[in-house]
Amino acid sequence: MKRAFRVAYDGTAFRGFQRQPDARTVERTLFDALARLGVYDGERFRPPGYAAAGRTDAGVSALAQTVAFDCPAWCTPRAVNSELPADVRAWASAEVPEAFHATHDATEREYTYHLHAPDADAERAREALDRLAGSHDFHNLTPDDAGTERTLDAALSADGPFLVVVVRADGFPRSFVRRLATLVGAVGTGVRAPPFVDRVLSDERLGGGDAVGAAPPEPLVLTDVTYPDLAFERDEDAAESAHEVFETRRVDHETSARVAARLRDGVGPP
Repeated sequence: MKRAFRVAYDGTAFRGFQRQPDARTVERTLFDALARLGVYDGERFRPPGYAAAGRTDAGVSALAQTVAFDCPAWCTPRAVNSELPADVRAWASAEVPEAFHATHDATEREYTYHLHAPDADAERAREALDRLAGSHDFHNLTPDDAGTERTLDAALSADGPFLVVVVRADGFPRSFVRRLATLVGAVGTGVRAPPFVDRVLSDERLGGGDAVGAAPPEPLVLTDVTYPDLAFERDEDAAESAHEVFETRRVDHETSARVAARLRDGVGPP
């Protein structure tokens, strides 16, 4: 049988999703777990029937990365988790047709960027994002030379010192969401005037000081991948385990933030 799995991971300790030589990646970690389970022999390049919804960069996390491969009926999310490290958790699955392809059959992907911008004007930032929504050639927001024309749905909300930017499309060129976050933050904080968004969307190739760089990867999360004909079944044991693991990691990160704040306060203002 063939099964698709929803996989969540904290990407901060990984060199990205895609397998690379001599690097800790999510995909390599997953393949090693499946080999230990005997789902495949570990000698092949990848498990039979394998495909993933997409590739995330180093430092990027995921809630709903989706992978599919041929496996026996006992290979549930709970079983997969038994051989995975704590920062990677399968939590739901669905039986799929043999022809299912996790990359090509996805109709929409959603990313969420948590932009720390305490000085930003949320309305200015939202207006910039609204201008970016719709169908455009986003060649100034990616190093890619092809596949830059996309139709984008986007929304922004303010959450304390953060601007939470949510974007959806059928796919995204490289670095797109992180560069979009840079642009929205720059307009929101007044570093860039609103008309600069129109220059980014124009045919002009921006370079030098006008080039839009990528925001840090750690605040970015792949939050959803849509397959209209699939209904994923939540594995309650696996999901509970994932909840506990990521709650522990949240507390660890929060504690580290408090320590850093104490050091900051101790040395005083600049």
